[in-house]
Amino acid sequence: MSFDEIIDRRGSHSVKWDMMEALYGVPADTGLSMWVADMDFRPPACVTQAVQDMVDHGVYGYFGNDTPYREAICWWMQARHCWTVDPGSIFTTHGLVNGTGMCVDTYTAPGDGVVLTTPVYHAFAKVIKAAGREVVEMELTHENGRYGMDFDAWDAAMTGKETMFILCSPHNPGGRVWTRDELQGVADFCKRHDLILVSDEIHHDLIYPGHTHTPMTLVDESILDRLVMMTATTKTFNIAGSHSGNVIIPDEGLRARFAARMGALGLSPNSFGLHMATAAYSPEGAEWVDQLMAYLAENQRVFNEGIAGIPGLAPMPLEATYLSWVDFSGTGMEMAEFTRRTQQDAQICVNHGPTFGKGGDSFLRFNIAMPKARIEEAVARMQKAFGDLQ
Repeated sequence: MSFDEIIDRRGSHSVKWDMMEALYGVPADTGLSMWVADMDFRPPACVTQAVQDMVDHGVYGYFGNDTPYREAICWWMQARHCWTVDPGSIFTTHGLVNGTGMCVDTYTAPGDGVVLTTPVYHAFAKVIKAAGREVVEMELTHENGRYGMDFDAWDAAMTGKETMFILCSPHNPGGRVWTRDELQGVADFCKRHDLILVSDEIHHDLIYPGHTHTPMTLVDESILDRLVMMTATTKTFNIAGSHSGNVIIPDEGLRARFAARMGALGLSPNSFGLHMATAAYSPEGAEWVDQLMAYLAENQRVFNEGIAGIPGLAPMPLEATYLSWVDFSGTGMEMAEFTRRTQQDAQICVNHGPTFGKGGDSFLRFNIAMPKARIEEAVARMQKAFGDLQ
């Protein structure tokens, strides 16, 4: 396939393209959509074929015998991440926001504190607050354009009411691939404070050359009795609309508790998501991901060079993900001003930094998973919108 193909998603019920004017005031006909974290690329042909096979069959009944689906997940995790997964440890949720909500519901009680390392994916805080739990923000350090973890400061901020830690690994929005030492630090922190550790690793396949993602389950065996892993095909293969995610729980006791809540809520996966995931987790899917990451690496180069050329703007170098986190603090502008220039003058729809929690106030998040021609257009628009700084 060609990642250069311009696919017009307007009018397709795409939240990314069809809602940007209503929500952000960015014109639907001339705006560039760089906010929602899905890609403007078609998925690999094997996924499309799986859906076509369903259409050709023409009967959309309940899904049975999920053994091939579980085997595909296990194959992928072993082949791509050197992680041996017990097929019986896999639960399928309606995406990982739902998976997060299920974890909060299963393992915490109303009023409990749930630790987030901010700035971080905004849906975590929404789910936690909606469940009547308290968001406990542990701010990441920000030095030389790179995020880090200050466990001493975090230790001092703990109150004892916290019962869960949600880790975003790799990190969204900063694009960090946490080192094994950093992940060990998270494991030790959770042991010190007796926290359930939920590791959201949805971006784990989107790793740039020179970096290696380590699944949390491989870091420290002593935390397996408090660890919940979350992965999905949806970000990797651009099939977020399938609303399927994997919650993988190594410990038998934690599995039993999660299974009980799944049963009580009557949750079961949709057949489209299972067919798509089974097809995606394959050698053909792996080859497509490798091609995708080479393409995204060039997109990142073009975007970073163009944005960094604007005085006062600093894109955070990505080690993973296709979400560029751009710091505007060097402009001296208030957020309202640099956001106005981006959305009204450049007509680019972006995510606002404060929605990601503490530490996000001077940032905007740009999705660079689009044809290179659109990245070049976005850069040109930003350079014009901030032209007075040149």
